[in-house]
Amino acid sequence: MSNKTTVATPGDVEIAVSRRFEAPPQRVFDAFTRAEHVRKWMHGPNGWNLERCELELRVGGNIRYEWKNADGDSMGMSGEFREIQAPLRTVHTELFDADWTGGETVVTTDFNEDQNGTLVTITTRFGSKTARDAALESGMAEGMEASFVHLERTLAA
Repeated sequence: MSNKTTVATPGDVEIAVSRRFEAPPQRVFDAFTRAEHVRKWMHGPNGWNLERCELELRVGGNIRYEWKNADGDSMGMSGEFREIQAPLRTVHTELFDADWTGGETVVTTDFNEDQNGTLVTITTRFGSKTARDAALESGMAEGMEASFVHLERTLAA
């Protein structure tokens, strides 16, 4: 696998997004779990910027992201960490303020080291196949890819 984002549907209610980064797992894990790093890369496409980022890295700890675009539109998401195995895995919930995902999702992020760096696989479990399919149609993968390009640059710096 190259440093290209891939999207798969391993089950009726899941989306798995994978991307390799040329950095060791601990560094990539920190980039995903420390607010000062996340603020540098989790922006998305078309001028969306991460305006608020709060991460309390502990089981039961809260997550809060808020994005805004140039037109003043905003999007927010909250969640809670359920599992942390640094630097190998996190599991957290997500619920968007404008609940476009059909309720709370559960997101498992795995950080697997290989000879080329770290393969990150983010598996999101939705409440239904309809919600999963709507997420696939929403441009979610494109937004994640745009953020991953920023992350790649951040890790290289």
